[in-house]
Amino acid sequence: MKPTTRRTLAAVVTGVAAAVGATATPAVAARAIPVPVPLDGAETALGMELPEVAGELPVPTAGAPEVPRYVEGRLLPERTLPQLPVRGGLPGVDLRQPVPHVLGDDFDHAGVDAPAAELRTLAPGLSLDAPLTAPNPDALGLPAPKLPEAGVLAPVVRTAPVADLGVGPGL
Repeated sequence: MKPTTRRTLAAVVTGVAAAVGATATPAVAARAIPVPVPLDGAETALGMELPEVAGELPVPTAGAPEVPRYVEGRLLPERTLPQLPVRGGLPGVDLRQPVPHVLGDDFDHAGVDAPAAELRTLAPGLSLDAPLTAPNPDALGLPAPKLPEAGVLAPVVRTAPVADLGVGPGL
């Protein structure tokens, strides 16, 4: 096989491998970023056991708003300013605290585990209608006046946070 043919074949194989590798493992966005709180140095310097603290910060992501719907008899769409859905979460925490045998010899640590909870929200929206009716063919195509309409679409928040509290030996 000639060197030119080998180079061409190597370039083709490399390009195919790169294309397959790029599509085989797509990047996945993280829902929460872990935040460790390093207290090991202070624990060593003070010569005592300090609490262990770690947290999670959620990453909010915006969704696609609903499409405005046109209703017969109105000049403006039903939801003039649509509600924007945002998904994220409540921050989470993992805390382990040594306690001085308050509840007996077997209970020397207390812990709280509150993972980041899913949070779904809808931003407030607005629904308006013009102070004119639709064009009326009986009135030579002219609209008639009417009272304007305005409505606020209330925001929505949905979540279900959970937390575990425990005491025991060396949690």
